[in-house]
Amino acid sequence: MSGHEIGLDDGERAVFRPAGPLTGSLVPPADKSISHRAAIIGAIADGPTLVVNYLDSDDTRSTLSAVAGLGAMVNPEPLNAMPEQFTIEGVGPTGPRSLGRIDVGNAGTLMRLLPGWLAGCDGGLWRMDGDASIRKRPVDRVAIPLREMGAEIEVTGERFPPIRIDGHRLHGITYELPVASAQVKSCVLLAGLSAEGPTTVIEPVATRDHTEVMLAAAGADIERSPGRVTINPGAQLELDEVEVPADISSAAFFIVAASIVEGSRVVIDRCGVNPTRTGIIDILRRMGADIEVEPLSDGKGEPIARITITAAPLTGTRIEGAEIPLAIDELPIIALAACFAEGETVIADAEELKAKESDRIAVVVGALAGFGANIEARDDGMRVIGTGGLRGGSVDSHGDHRIAMLGAIAGIASQEGVTVDGMDAAAVSYPNFQQDLARLQG
Repeated sequence: MSGHEIGLDDGERAVFRPAGPLTGSLVPPADKSISHRAAIIGAIADGPTLVVNYLDSDDTRSTLSAVAGLGAMVNPEPLNAMPEQFTIEGVGPTGPRSLGRIDVGNAGTLMRLLPGWLAGCDGGLWRMDGDASIRKRPVDRVAIPLREMGAEIEVTGERFPPIRIDGHRLHGITYELPVASAQVKSCVLLAGLSAEGPTTVIEPVATRDHTEVMLAAAGADIERSPGRVTINPGAQLELDEVEVPADISSAAFFIVAASIVEGSRVVIDRCGVNPTRTGIIDILRRMGADIEVEPLSDGKGEPIARITITAAPLTGTRIEGAEIPLAIDELPIIALAACFAEGETVIADAEELKAKESDRIAVVVGALAGFGANIEARDDGMRVIGTGGLRGGSVDSHGDHRIAMLGAIAGIASQEGVTVDGMDAAAVSYPNFQQDLARLQG
């Protein structure tokens, strides 16, 4: 039996049955990380920013709603569907509305980036909160450096949302990230836009650099060197236009699916291939995956490519150190690929997985073990002994979009199929995921 079917109980359960080869092409949703930053930096900029191919998802709508609530004008305003392009009229680095409550929904990127802007807006007072899931995600890692810059920030239990921000004049600092995090780095850089003196962030290993790329495009006075980025305040920001490429983190599920379902060949078009995001391609190629990358962009802005994946036998590998930030969001689906590989795969130095929408070490290991995988959790990752396949079973998404989609791919590649409870969580980043998967199954 092939294909998948949606359960009829409450609309949130889906059954994904074993499938034949996946064939065809698709363009995944726009990049979520870049979409968030386009809205936030567009709101900080002076004047209008044209945004093309913004992701239409729950998280990114939360970000648009937040910046609109702070005074930025979005035209045309999204209603039932995101327009192909729209303009954000920014309010400037120190110009947001000075009072208000901000609902971030489930958008962790918004929760961690926006305080960097607001903390330096003297005289403002904001309260940021979200859904039950967001209240379990730590924000102390952004509160700590912002307080060093002079910010007045209160977080719940010294660690979690809601966040109360009392805007003050900030001063620049040199901050060494204790744990590599693009979100914390971005928050500190945004705070540095209005701080007194330069602000420098030192990274233990490289993380995604979309914020730096976009700030530089907007005219920020930014200096970059390996492991170090400095922003000097005072430059006028004019972003003008942002084209958001397809999201490689969304494409990752089909990259793995095409690699492990025998006979598959899938083409992913117009996909972002920023070097700080292509860890999954490097890792899978090392495991033996057949992946071709054809550049499509002109070398300006974010790089874009056509990716062709053909099914191939995989072998285990070790993933650790500097490679982890380049594939942090893709590690769950890489763990699934490891179940189909020959030999041992170890994921280490990935404590960050515990601070995502769910504890992705515990949840991924529990899910894959339930499907029949030989897998164990470790404090900083997991160990997988590839068995060449999975039996199947059921999984609760825990409200985590990546766990929902992992369950779906596990189902079509398994012997018996997988039932996913909470499949609606996929809409956070990939609203048309099930339709695209069905189309590749023919």
